[in-house]
Amino acid sequence: MRTSRKGSVEMPAFVRQLVKETEKRVSSFFKGGRGGAGEGEQPGEAEGEEVIPSPYLDRPVLDKLMEEGCTRWGLTYALGSMQGWRANMEDFHNCVPQLGGELADWSFFAVFDGHAGSTVAQHCSQNLLGHVLSTGGMGPDDDPERVKGGIIEGFLQTDKHLNMVARREGWERGGTTVVSTLISPYYIYFANCGDSRAMLCRSGQVCFSTEDHKPYSPLEKERIESAGGTVSIQRINGSLAVSRALGDFSYKGAENRSPSQQMVSPEPDVCVVERSPADEFLVLACDGVWDTITNEELCAFIHNRLRVCTDLRDVCAQVIDLCLYKGSLDNISIILLCFPGAPQLSAEALHQEAELEDLLESKVAEIYEELCARGEEPDLLSVLTVLASSVIPGLPPGGGIQSKRNCIISAYYQQRETHKPTVPNVSTQCTLVPLQQLRFMSVYEQTHCIHR
Repeated sequence: MRTSRKGSVEMPAFVRQLVKETEKRVSSFFKGGRGGAGEGEQPGEAEGEEVIPSPYLDRPVLDKLMEEGCTRWGLTYALGSMQGWRANMEDFHNCVPQLGGELADWSFFAVFDGHAGSTVAQHCSQNLLGHVLSTGGMGPDDDPERVKGGIIEGFLQTDKHLNMVARREGWERGGTTVVSTLISPYYIYFANCGDSRAMLCRSGQVCFSTEDHKPYSPLEKERIESAGGTVSIQRINGSLAVSRALGDFSYKGAENRSPSQQMVSPEPDVCVVERSPADEFLVLACDGVWDTITNEELCAFIHNRLRVCTDLRDVCAQVIDLCLYKGSLDNISIILLCFPGAPQLSAEALHQEAELEDLLESKVAEIYEELCARGEEPDLLSVLTVLASSVIPGLPPGGGIQSKRNCIISAYYQQRETHKPTVPNVSTQCTLVPLQQLRFMSVYEQTHCIHR
């Protein structure tokens, strides 16, 4: 059976220069507001200036952590997580498909997106559920108000306990956003604290999504300023980009104010959606996903992929690759939960997918031959540029040409192999030239080639 994944060729670092340009634009933030280095000086070499490591790598870490599982009542799930361009992996997760005892038919899933270190995210991934369950809000009666109250109290207890641990262990900084879902036999409970997001797809459409907590949102900004903070460059005190999180205790010191009234609030928004036979799938993901794709695009893309792929891990991997190719520079984590009403494998969809991949292979071959006939070097950038400007029918909705880059890259290297020179020791050098060229594209060229 054919699938959309036809090769495992590692992508070159084709956005290295884009990363460097991004660092330059926000250098004042990363260096605490200091000016740039003088002429002839390297950043960090000025007298008395602390060398601050880059938050990005020269090449992305493409290894993926994958998990999958199911419940006895028909829910299947998969997790995909990748470090990407970030210098450190700060995402964590918790997947509990079946809670114990009288909650055996309940499930819990969560994504934790850490910042300023991974310690808080890791700690919360191991302890949040326990604090939520200890409130006693969950039970066989499945009372939505009691459950909502228990979830909120569980978050607040987690943050309080975390503060004690941080003082004892000497943690000076760091926090984490959380997006989670608690699924009961009758309801789906969503809890969001920060800018990670949950989305529910029903009957092929986005039925529900959580709201991101950003400092510039009117209600969030009002709370921040009331607690003595400011919002500049869309960040709290010009630094923190989220307005709700667990941890971040340096923003929680306002006297005579409750935890939920601090500059950074640990209180989640909790929403309840009654379950329906039309429920198809649910997504929990960090902002490394949502920075590059909308709710509607991701809903359409996953809906389409489920019709050509039975392995949910592969669907998660395709989403991660799509976000990477769309320009995500963050850690990327996604949990995909499929209900019994999720789209099923379709013979018609598989046939259309096979036709699309055949078309892409032929297009790559045509472009390669045309460039050769012109006497031009048919490097990968040239092929992608021409292909991106072509009309390609049948691309996955919500994914576009970026969602088929693995297929395109595989087809390109097949053409290189077919046209490989017979002169000894020349093929290696010819292979390296286009990869080196990719590293020195201008930001404009990279953006228009990669994100078109």
